[in-house]
Amino acid sequence: MSAPDIKNKALQLGYSSCGIIPAKAFDEYAQYLDERIKKFPQSKKFYERLYSFVTPHKSAKSIIVCVGGITGYKVPDSLKGVIAKNFQFDGRIPYAHANRAKEEFEMYLKTLKISIIDCPVPLRWSAAKSGLGKFGHNNFIFTKEHGSYIGISAWVVDKELDYDPMPDDIYLPECNENCLKCVTACPTNALSGSFSMDMAKCVARLNFAAEDILDDITRSKIGCWIYGCDICQDVCPVNKNKFTGNDDFPLLDQFEEYLKPENLLNMDEDTYINIINPRFWYGGPEGLWRWKANALRSMINSRKAEYHQIIKEHLNHEDERLGELAQWGCSKLGI
Repeated sequence: MSAPDIKNKALQLGYSSCGIIPAKAFDEYAQYLDERIKKFPQSKKFYERLYSFVTPHKSAKSIIVCVGGITGYKVPDSLKGVIAKNFQFDGRIPYAHANRAKEEFEMYLKTLKISIIDCPVPLRWSAAKSGLGKFGHNNFIFTKEHGSYIGISAWVVDKELDYDPMPDDIYLPECNENCLKCVTACPTNALSGSFSMDMAKCVARLNFAAEDILDDITRSKIGCWIYGCDICQDVCPVNKNKFTGNDDFPLLDQFEEYLKPENLLNMDEDTYINIINPRFWYGGPEGLWRWKANALRSMINSRKAEYHQIIKEHLNHEDERLGELAQWGCSKLGI
């Protein structure tokens, strides 16, 4: 089977790079998970579910990995520091250019009589083991062209192919002991050391999946982020000046108005279920309350006077969680 043809097709479709590795490439991944759980037992439930990535399906032979950048897109001013860039430019959205490339690539593999097996793989680990990028201190994969602002796609297939040599070193050389900017910038100390992360403290996970409103200290630390977080990527010197493009991501401008904090606070269930959740799905269909809480907390932490009246109007909100946040905000802002 011609691996060069497969890689050339990936490049033609707009991917930055493509690599191919054997399906049994993740023995080290289990050790990595063991170490994370030992270091962060409070995050055990988040890491345990990833063990399913270690053992491939019995008919799996190879993994084809493709990487594409998102740095050609223009970041809207209204979403900076509020919605993480990887989610603004999410290539998994059906109408995204990257998703169309993915679908065409899958059709191409079928013409080669290669069957795709539906089983999960660790995407970042796959990219590192196939030599397409290296891990930074913040646990993201970095490439020379796009830094860590990338999308990774991987296909488990039933054919043996010509494999790329797997690198012994999968860590970014720029992340030497003299640079821990991402670690020191992490507001919740989720990044507590080199190539180490406590998932339970990650701002992105807290924004997506917190089961209740956050404690006072954590609320302040998270700042204005409503969905995701870019802090550890934005402070990285390797990522400096990577976003140089002026392309508009398809339909993103139509979501900007909905994503204003004041509009999220007033959003009804139908709008959330039919417009927001299909586009930003990590919050889940029951997650509107969390979006509202994040929006209110973002308003408070912005300290903008234009939000003071809105914050006060939520002091006696029927959702006690929002009422508690409003009380905290009024006390913090002295209004």
